[in-house]
Amino acid sequence: HRRFDYRPKTDPYCQARYTFCPTGSAIPVMKEEDVIEVYRLQAPVWEFKYGDLLGHLKIMHDAVGFKSSLTGKNYTMEWYELFQLGNCTFPHLRPGMEAPFWCNQGAACFYEGIDDAHWKANGTLVLVTTISGRTMFNEMAQWVKYDNETGIYYETWTVQASPDKKSTVWFDSYECSKFILRTYQKLADLGAVFKKIQTNYTSIILFSGEPIYLGNETSIFGPQGNKTLAAAIRDFYNPFKPHQSVREFFVDLFKIIDHVILNHQFYLFYNLEYWFLPMKSPYLKIVYEEVPLPVGNKASFGV
Repeated sequence: HRRFDYRPKTDPYCQARYTFCPTGSAIPVMKEEDVIEVYRLQAPVWEFKYGDLLGHLKIMHDAVGFKSSLTGKNYTMEWYELFQLGNCTFPHLRPGMEAPFWCNQGAACFYEGIDDAHWKANGTLVLVTTISGRTMFNEMAQWVKYDNETGIYYETWTVQASPDKKSTVWFDSYECSKFILRTYQKLADLGAVFKKIQTNYTSIILFSGEPIYLGNETSIFGPQGNKTLAAAIRDFYNPFKPHQSVREFFVDLFKIIDHVILNHQFYLFYNLEYWFLPMKSPYLKIVYEEVPLPVGNKASFGV
């Protein structure tokens, strides 16, 4: 997943149904003598609205919590879409614009407090490690700033060659769980020693033969672009638009099945470039697989 030199301003056209990071705050500077408890937080996606519904499908959202021993204050840190999952996964086809229009930025959110009821009701709130204030938490905070300024685009899909665990991964996702895994790894590299507990994360996987590079927005949709390819990409994305009626939903669902399953086609937008995926069975799978907590490469820190 490519890193960028800066985060571009978002277009006013991109609107979120729910405000991104409504109570966000700056990450505090912790004192050297402080001892910080680190918690693994996980709950079903949109748990606040649908309860455990998506939890039954193992579609989970991940975050990390912190508790200061000096102040007693709790904090939550997570990474998610600025304009909700649908906008990050599929573009808008705007009138008068040839190229699909993407609202696909993601970012970190840090705020005071841990909503115990939210994480405990249908998910997980468990202590995973304990760290120092200045040398570990504050170093992590500087890394979060770098990570947030350079890793700016959300990517829903993992793309693999087959369901086999050792199969080639063509594209890796870049979403909430990957941010948490990067954070844990940074803490481990700083000396954190994690508890030996099982940790599972959600991945939405597409299965494809070797991807074919198509080009970027300019080379495909620009004045000298490939009009046939441009039309094919727009036609592919059209059924994924927000649905207005039950009838339209089923018509569009048939078109999606026709593209992806019957014709083995998927167009992926990744790192601001378009790729063609020759899809193959089982086409799509949601997995909830274990990813062990990391082991660092520095001398461990004891508290």
